[in-house]
Amino acid sequence: MDLSFTDEELEFAATARAWLAEHLDAPPRFASLDEEVEWGRRWQARLAADRWVGIYWPAEFGGRGAGPVQVALFNMEYARAGAPQPVNRVGINLAGPTLLAHGTDEQRRRWLPHLLDASEIWCQLFSEPDAGSDLASLSTRAVPTTGPDGREGWSLTGQKVWTSYATYARWGICLARTDPDAPKHRGISYLVVDMTSPGIDVRPLVQMTGEAEFNEVFLDEVFVPADHLVGGLHQGWTVANTTLAHERGTNFPFKEQVVHEVFLEELYRTAAASGSLDDPEVADDLVGAFLALRVLRLHNWRTLGRLAAGHEPGPESSWIKLAWTDMTQHLSATALEVLGDDGQLDGPWARQYLWSRAASIAGGTSEVQRTIIGDRLLGLPR
Repeated sequence: MDLSFTDEELEFAATARAWLAEHLDAPPRFASLDEEVEWGRRWQARLAADRWVGIYWPAEFGGRGAGPVQVALFNMEYARAGAPQPVNRVGINLAGPTLLAHGTDEQRRRWLPHLLDASEIWCQLFSEPDAGSDLASLSTRAVPTTGPDGREGWSLTGQKVWTSYATYARWGICLARTDPDAPKHRGISYLVVDMTSPGIDVRPLVQMTGEAEFNEVFLDEVFVPADHLVGGLHQGWTVANTTLAHERGTNFPFKEQVVHEVFLEELYRTAAASGSLDDPEVADDLVGAFLALRVLRLHNWRTLGRLAAGHEPGPESSWIKLAWTDMTQHLSATALEVLGDDGQLDGPWARQYLWSRAASIAGGTSEVQRTIIGDRLLGLPR
């Protein structure tokens, strides 16, 4: 594998770096999630205005037509600049790629522009209390009906959970069972739900960080028009695999790789200044964090090689998700060792440690990732 960059790729990275240096202002300390979301909308709109959101999308939909290497370079520059995650990341990283792959021309024209500039935020209505990461066991049902305006569509009833930014979302990508008699991986359809519809009840879930980024969503006979179906009827499992592959193995890991490399550099400096490097256990843990980051980088390069060759993300994205989970939890625990008692109660590392506990659940549990690796990559018996 050739890990060097072409002159054109290096020039692209320099352009992105210069733009970020000129336009990025450090975000303030927010008093509430409301303030953070409003600031995030303005920042994402600025990015979108100069086509720095969804840069691999075709130019006709607001992107730059960038290739996989350019996307990876941009994500690295973005992370290195300390830029905050885009507020509409579910839309950018999950809904957008899925609509590009499976949506109709009308669906793309309707939803993609407002998705890019965060004027309409998206959420993901996949997980359920009794299904978790086993999406094929979902029980939310969509029954054919006629809406109040005479349009054909579905009546959607069920419950979803762990839904990020549902309180701010205008649209949600939802998996629902449209054929209850079909085998569980079949009979599922992929619907776009208007989150302002009657019958939707969003209830925030307070995390141990004290924030309420996640929510549970109750759906009570919510009408979804027929033209909000993405992909074919009962083809939701195929469409959802596109969403999940992008969630686990493309944009996110490249950014997180650089973010955690910056974290580790800061942690080394802190440990050296405090004398913690003289503690063999701390030193060993820092080396372990360094090696975990290198493993993640190698996984990322392998993914990049596949994308550059024209292959869609596949089950190997589960390797990436698993590597990232182990890495972020290990590094966060090491940080608390370095900081000692004073640093374990408050501050960014304390929050990062608490948040990292969810890494083995978000985006599909680690147990599910190992099952996918065993079944679809190693060919182990079920």
